[in-house]
Amino acid sequence: QVQLVESGGGLVQPGGSLRLSCAASGSTFSIYTMGWFRQAPGKQRELVAHILSSSMTNYADSVRGRFTISRDNAKNTVYLQMNSLKVEDTAVYYCNIIGLHNNWGQGTQVTVSS
Repeated sequence: QVQLVESGGGLVQPGGSLRLSCAASGSTFSIYTMGWFRQAPGKQRELVAHILSSSMTNYADSVRGRFTISRDNAKNTVYLQMNSLKVEDTAVYYCNIIGLHNNWGQGTQVTVSS
C-alpha cells in the first residue's frame, strides 16, 4: 500500500485560489497515474483530474480551465492548483492511484463560501 497525505485545503471566498498537495510514500511513485478526487456532502466521490506518468493530464468538464494538476516525482508529490473557485467546488479532496487498489487518505477539506 502507498500511504497518501493530502494537505492545503481551507476556507476561501468564491473566485479565490488554493493549492492542494498530496505526498506519497514509497519509491515507485513516478510510474503511477495519480488522480485528484472530491466528495461533496451527500454525493458520490468523483474524479476531477488525473496525471499520467508521462505528465499528460485530463480534467472533468466542471473544472477544466480552472484547475491544474501537476506532479514532482523527486518529491513523491502531486499538486492541484485550483483557481476561480466556486461554491460548488466545496468538498473533501482526496488523491489516489488510478488503476490500482489503494487505501484512501484522510483528504483535505475545501470550503468555498462568502
